[in-house]
Amino acid sequence: MNDQMSSLQTPIGMRSNTLLETSCGFLLQELKMIWDELGEDQYEREKVLLDLEQECIEVYRRKVDNANKSRTCLHQELAEAEAEFTHLLLSLSEQSLPRRPEKMAGTLKEQLDSIIPELKELWLRKEERVSQFRAVQGQIQKICAEIAGQSDESSSITIVNENDLSLKKLEEYQIELERLHNEKNERVQRVEKYIETVHNFILDKLKSTVESLVEEKKNRLKKLHQLGKALTDLWDLMDAPYDDRPLFSHVTNLLSVSSAEVSEPGSLTIDIMQQVEAEVKRLDQLKATKMKELFRKKQDEMDDICNKSHMEIPSRKQMENIIHLINSGEIDHANLLMSMDEQISKAKEEASSRKSIMEKVEKWMSASDEERWLEEYSMDENRYSVIRGAHKNLRRAERARISVSKIPALVDLLIASTKSWEKETQKVFLYDEVPLLAMLEEYNILRQIREGEKQRQQDKKKVQSQIVVGQENAYGSRPGTSSRRFSIGGLSNATPLNRRLSLGFQQLGSRSINSASQGISFIKEGRKPHGQNLIARPDLLSHFRDETASVMSTFSGPLSP
Repeated sequence: MNDQMSSLQTPIGMRSNTLLETSCGFLLQELKMIWDELGEDQYEREKVLLDLEQECIEVYRRKVDNANKSRTCLHQELAEAEAEFTHLLLSLSEQSLPRRPEKMAGTLKEQLDSIIPELKELWLRKEERVSQFRAVQGQIQKICAEIAGQSDESSSITIVNENDLSLKKLEEYQIELERLHNEKNERVQRVEKYIETVHNFILDKLKSTVESLVEEKKNRLKKLHQLGKALTDLWDLMDAPYDDRPLFSHVTNLLSVSSAEVSEPGSLTIDIMQQVEAEVKRLDQLKATKMKELFRKKQDEMDDICNKSHMEIPSRKQMENIIHLINSGEIDHANLLMSMDEQISKAKEEASSRKSIMEKVEKWMSASDEERWLEEYSMDENRYSVIRGAHKNLRRAERARISVSKIPALVDLLIASTKSWEKETQKVFLYDEVPLLAMLEEYNILRQIREGEKQRQQDKKKVQSQIVVGQENAYGSRPGTSSRRFSIGGLSNATPLNRRLSLGFQQLGSRSINSASQGISFIKEGRKPHGQNLIARPDLLSHFRDETASVMSTFSGPLSP
């Protein structure tokens, strides 16, 4: 064991030379002695020796593999160094650089150590050449940017092609730089000449531009003044709330400012003018809506006055034209109110001048109604019967006769008053768009016809009564019976005449006296009532003549006893 430790303490160089002769042999000798003492058989001994041999071979193989790897790495490093050297040599393209011999002698490490210093020298030269290229190219880019009118920031990054760093390429860049310097100098000189040769045309152009801008400023301020004035007028007209007005205070503040005093930026922009125009347009539409509401109120007041006085109402077309003028903004608010007030005032004056005549017309119509009722009452055969309420009808009949007796004088007074009114006003007195004089003349004609028929009927009754009295005297009839027969016959024969006359009067009255309701209904429907009068319709007169003739024919035949 001591011999083994002493062998381990032996220097490595000595052990490597005497390993097989001393250490290995000693160990094998010692192993053999141990086997002899143990009594190991020969097979086991050979097996152990074979294993030892295999283990030694494996150790040697690992060492050889590691040595091969180291050699391969050195070969690769050497090849990369040679390739880099060749690449740098080609990119620099200089003949003065050190050259390697085609075949270098020595170990791989010696060859690698010999090429690394040359490679470092080439790297230093490459960096110096790249800096030269970058400086020249940077100046070229800067001058090109100045010529093109670009900023220096766009040309701040300079890219150098490291594959071609030859002096020839550097010289080309330097020539290009010199050419650009010359071009820049020429351009600078030309610009300086242009600056020096600025003539009066440019100054005049600038002056005209300034004048046009000043004129545009005045025009915009003038338009803004108009819009601001319209805006304030609309605010005052419609009592706009003060909360909305500060939104356009920047416009109203300019109303008393001249063009020279306006200097605030953005105070006369197109956007501001468009905003003010939109607000004025909105207020104009609101104003038109309120004007139409006010106009309709005035129109209703006008219609009420005309309807109460049975005067002619303004045509619907005229009202629609006024509405159109309001929508288009062609009529002013004050003018509209003034016009409507004038029309209402005129209508009131005319209604006041017609008042006395209208009161007489109402009395005439009321008396005519009583006249019609009296005719119907006179045709009632049971009017003298003892029934409930008969005495009231008798009293009303007496009052109706008094009213009817006043009709001729009332009609004559109406005709005189109407003619006087028409002469004074130079207008036709219309009652629901029908001339009142025509209505009165129709009534007089109808009344004359009725009076004539009544007179003929009375004469006929007298003749018949005389005939009946003569017959009674001749045949000796009883006076009570004959008188009773006469009264019954007279009443029965008079009834159709009265009925026909009353029906004719109702037909005529429905066209003339009661035309007020027709006029109003036609006006509401947008149509004109057809004012039919008796003078314009001779067929109506012939109709009444035929009725009278037919009634008279009933009395022409002889009466049976």
